[in-house]
Parts: sequence; structure tokens; C-alpha cells
Amino acid sequence: MPQHQPPARPRDSEASKARLLKAATDEFAARGIAGARVDRIGAAAEVNKALIYTYFGNKEQLFDAVMDAHVARVLDEVPFTPEDLPGYAGRLFDFLLANPHQLRLATWHRLERSGTDHEPQGLGTSMRQKTAAITQAQTAGLLTTTFTPEDLLVFTLALANAWMPTSPMATNDQAAEQTRQHRAAVVEAVRRLVAGIPTTQAS
Repeated sequence: MPQHQPPARPRDSEASKARLLKAATDEFAARGIAGARVDRIGAAAEVNKALIYTYFGNKEQLFDAVMDAHVARVLDEVPFTPEDLPGYAGRLFDFLLANPHQLRLATWHRLERSGTDHEPQGLGTSMRQKTAAITQAQTAGLLTTTFTPEDLLVFTLALANAWMPTSPMATNDQAAEQTRQHRAAVVEAVRRLVAGIPTTQAS
């Protein structure tokens, strides 16, 4: 009596895309766009590499999709509080420490995708909204006007990632206590930043 083969399971395209994005994140973070290989991404995702072209177009567009996903995640998981920039800096520090690929991908984007038409989805809008929110907080007297809104935002972001693994000052074997101290220093530095600096000081 012939045995009937079970019907083939329909391909779960969303699950395949998710595995490809995960594998691509690891590959791009480690090697950038030029060094990444679609065959390694396909193998890691356990997906035929031809589906990369079907779902995303090409390797550069796959990288753009990875960046879009990671920008969306940080915007969703780290709420911006203009009235409490030190707290925001601390939360961003925690997120970046827990997600080391975030800054590596951003660095590769600057190196290999600058000058292209692609901007990570939502990033420009988010930066403009954050700047506008800081302006409102300054008008309300909640933040110093010593610095422009753009400077306050950029300085806060820079301080939050100063001790990340991608920083030349950071070490790979940083102890937990050192990490706590660095986080506290970041929060305190932003607190002093938003408090403003007197234009004249007694000698």
C-alpha cells in the first residue's frame, strides 16, 4: 500500500524574513556591507539565499532593511524625555549596552551608505521631533538655553554612547562595577550639561 507524503507546509514568508534579518544583522555588524556575504546570511538563516533578492532586492537594500528595523526598535524602546535628558541618557546607555550591534551598524551605515538616498526610516523625523521638544522645554524653563537644542541633543547622544564597546576608550573585559560607574558618570554629565554653564565665573 503506497504511503502518502504529508502535504508540503506553505512557506512562512514572515518567519523567513525575520530569520534573514537576524542573520543579516550579525553579518553586517561584523563585516559591513562590502565584507558581508549573502551565502553566509542565507546559511545562518536556513533560507535559500535567493529569497534575499526576492524579499529585499539586493545586499544594500537588505542592509537598509536591517537599519530600518534597528532604528525603529531604539525609538520604540527608549522613550525620549526632554524634561529629563539625564534619565534618557541612562536608558539609552542601557539599551546600547544590551544591543551592541546598534552602534556597529550605525558606523557601517556612515562609512558605506553616506551619500546615498537612503536614510534609516524614521530617523530624520525623530531627530527633528526631539529637537523641537528640547526647544519647548527650553522655552518652559526646564532646560538651559546656554546651548542650542541641536547641541543639547547631539551632546546627550554622544555622552550616552561614549563607553560603548565601539568606543576606543572602552575595554572588552569591563567589569560590572565599572559599567555602573560609567553609567552614573554619563547621567551626571548630562545633568550638568542641561543645568547650563555660567558665562562668567569669579576668579
